[in-house]
Amino acid sequence: MFNELDPLLNSPVRLAIMSILLTVKHAHFNDLLKETQTTQGNLSHQLKKLHEAQYIYIEKTYKNNYPLTIISLSEKGKIAFETYVENIKKYLHLNENNT
Repeated sequence: MFNELDPLLNSPVRLAIMSILLTVKHAHFNDLLKETQTTQGNLSHQLKKLHEAQYIYIEKTYKNNYPLTIISLSEKGKIAFETYVENIKKYLHLNENNT
């Protein structure tokens, strides 16, 4: 039986953001911009969607008088991402016990 995939995570950029945040404690906006290879506007839009779903936290601060945006994964986001990955594995038949 196949579970429905989280439509929020079906976007390549949002999926990349979540994947990156799963491996680090937090990431700066510019780091995500570089890693996702998207535009500032698109990244901002995708972060807003993830934030509205409470999948990520966004902290806006300053460092040396320059704006600094720090993004981190929420527990809800971590669970959503892990569920998404498990559901994808079912589609790809990667959960079968062949041992």
